[in-house]
Amino acid sequence: MIPAEFRYERVSTVDEALARLVALGDEAKVLAGGHSLLPLMKLRLAAPEYLIDIGPVDELRYVRLDGGEVVIGALSRYSDLAQDPVLREHAPLLAHVSGEVGDRQVRHRGTIGGSLVHADSAADLPAAVLASDAVLVARGPAGERRIPAAEFFLGPFTTPLEPDELLTEIRLPAQTGQEWGFRKFTRRAIDWAMVGVAVAGGRVGLVNMGGVPLRATATEAALASGASVAEAAELAAEGTSPPDEPHATAEYRRHLARVLTRRALTR
Repeated sequence: MIPAEFRYERVSTVDEALARLVALGDEAKVLAGGHSLLPLMKLRLAAPEYLIDIGPVDELRYVRLDGGEVVIGALSRYSDLAQDPVLREHAPLLAHVSGEVGDRQVRHRGTIGGSLVHADSAADLPAAVLASDAVLVARGPAGERRIPAAEFFLGPFTTPLEPDELLTEIRLPAQTGQEWGFRKFTRRAIDWAMVGVAVAGGRVGLVNMGGVPLRATATEAALASGASVAEAAELAAEGTSPPDEPHATAEYRRHLARVLTRRALTR
């Protein structure tokens, strides 16, 4: 439970962070809230030579409206997002899911950007961002680029971010007045979800139903063609490959996906 030796660097601006990433490349990892990276380091599953702490970069903590979009800084903490009045009115799914992550300690340290870059299919926020049809903004030495959430999760813990790039912003269409729902099933209150479902309008994101966060595309297509909630929910597990484990088999997770999708859509 003791990480390998590393050098710690602390930066206070995005430009400083990018300069260090350009200089260090693959030798460095970025530390935001630490609730994803530090456990991996303690287990020796990650052993960066340099740790760049971007915690003091306050310029990446904000929520604002920009025309018809809600814009969120990547270092916004879960606790702030859960209570933010702009988010609660114009992106209520994301506000609600942020308040469901872990316990209070996690919510006061963990950041939305850290969760998305970690790209764990068992995490809640990636599914909510997928269901929100978000776009993720990355900044690097060549400037900014925008990556649709549907193209951001490439594999287990894998994203298209380059070693010298930093996720800076999440942009999503405003969901003002739009119907939404979220349901997840856990063994204990603060555990990772066995399965979760996030719904925004007719879009459905799935938690822990494959190696990457997924959209329930068969359910979405059924809803678009006029199927009932019950009929559409029965298709939620199509095209998924959930993990098969002793405490929750793949077939049990498929059953949970159908049940939780029906409940989230009904909500």
